[in-house]
Amino acid sequence: MAQNEELYNAILKGKRKIVQAIAEQAVADAADVEELLMESMIPAMKEIGDRFSRNEAYVPEMLIAARAMQTGLDILEPVLAAKGHEPIAKVAVGTVKGDLHDIGKNLVVIMLKGAGFEVIDVGTDCDVQKFEEAVNDGASAVCCSALLTTTMPYMKEVVEHFATKDDVKILIGGAPVTQAYAEEIGADGFANDANGAVNAVTECLGIAS
Repeated sequence: MAQNEELYNAILKGKRKIVQAIAEQAVADAADVEELLMESMIPAMKEIGDRFSRNEAYVPEMLIAARAMQTGLDILEPVLAAKGHEPIAKVAVGTVKGDLHDIGKNLVVIMLKGAGFEVIDVGTDCDVQKFEEAVNDGASAVCCSALLTTTMPYMKEVVEHFATKDDVKILIGGAPVTQAYAEEIGADGFANDANGAVNAVTECLGIAS
């Protein structure tokens, strides 16, 4: 069971005010916020992600849970940083050049944060240079999203750009993207939903789950 069941359930149900109150109280009480994150908040996001993968939850439920999680993270992150809390790894996430859709990308961002990764959200309509800047800032994995078949080919350009950098993994995803396409262009990983993206990044980086 989660260490703080009220917080865990509030995230699952998207109760942002409850999450905010609990997080603020924890900071005020100088409680162990790292424990709160690892034993209550991350498990809640994992659960909503698992439900999504099992078709027991859908995008609206994922979004409200993600927003509730972000509310808590906004309060706890400065304290975690001051305590020297180390993220699992740094990951860049962006929608490729020509594609302005961001709902899927935003879900991937919050799911990765919820799993303990530091995320550089490079936004939408991202060219290779934007991803390069994130890698120069320490990202060891780049997640490229596309919703349009017309923008999918740009993923190949990103893959080719980083082909000589063995320490950078390129993962792709989005509604029209398939495992076969990922293999065709030489991407290191593929995911068909936000929860799958966490698993794919973890696997590509060789991180024990």
